[in-house]
Amino acid sequence: MGKGPGLYSDIGKQARDLLYKDYHTDQKFILTTYSPTGVAITASGTKKDELFIADVNTQLKNKNVTTDIKVDSNSHLFTTITVDEPAPGLKTILSCKVPDQRSGKFEVQYLHDYAGISTSVGLTANPIVNFSGVVGTNVVALGTDVAFDSQTGNFTKCNAGLSVSNADLIASLTLNDKGDTINASYYHTVSPLTSTAVGGEVSHSFSTNENTITIGTQHSLDPFTKVKARLNNAGKASALIQHEWRLRSLFTLSGEVDTKALDKSAKFGLALALKP
Repeated sequence: MGKGPGLYSDIGKQARDLLYKDYHTDQKFILTTYSPTGVAITASGTKKDELFIADVNTQLKNKNVTTDIKVDSNSHLFTTITVDEPAPGLKTILSCKVPDQRSGKFEVQYLHDYAGISTSVGLTANPIVNFSGVVGTNVVALGTDVAFDSQTGNFTKCNAGLSVSNADLIASLTLNDKGDTINASYYHTVSPLTSTAVGGEVSHSFSTNENTITIGTQHSLDPFTKVKARLNNAGKASALIQHEWRLRSLFTLSGEVDTKALDKSAKFGLALALKP
């Protein structure tokens, strides 16, 4: 665990990664190459049903400044400039998307041993202002995440979260959707040597009185192969196997079956990430 509480987005992150990360029901391919000058070029493509989405990202690093330029198959140009540590614990991020004139955003992040703050403002005449803050330590952290639309004068987001951690267990409780949804999650490390872990998430909506329960686990068969599985109360069961066949190059095969409708075909996903 790190020294400080991290950012608000870190609350419950371990459980989310365990339950949702790397699960795919589509086909995805990523290829990264590096030029002699250190420029990283990443091409990716995703096929979902009959839809194919592709993009090319170029990343340039100069000391503590990282510039990402991405073009996708819809002719959108994304630019992100990140300045890391202009001052101790500080990070600034400037991003925009062309041709969307309202997409410009400036973000500042600050990490301290007892606090984590992230604030962003849209680069428009009537911007949306986001603020999230966490106070505490790497054991107990309490935070909030709010967004204010200056054009309408309304709060578009108002969330709060609590995280409690020790050496092998991380539990979190968040209140989202302006108090309409409460979410509790936990992540427990069973064996660090084999990366074996179990976790779960329970979500309740007050407006619909519906509950969503998801449990999952992961285990490393060897230093290069990992398996994961999950099940939710809707009867959806998923599993994946991920193999690092060379350094930083991953092959992931995943599948999902509806246990309440076994007559339906199972869904399968494939992801291949290649890095030199």
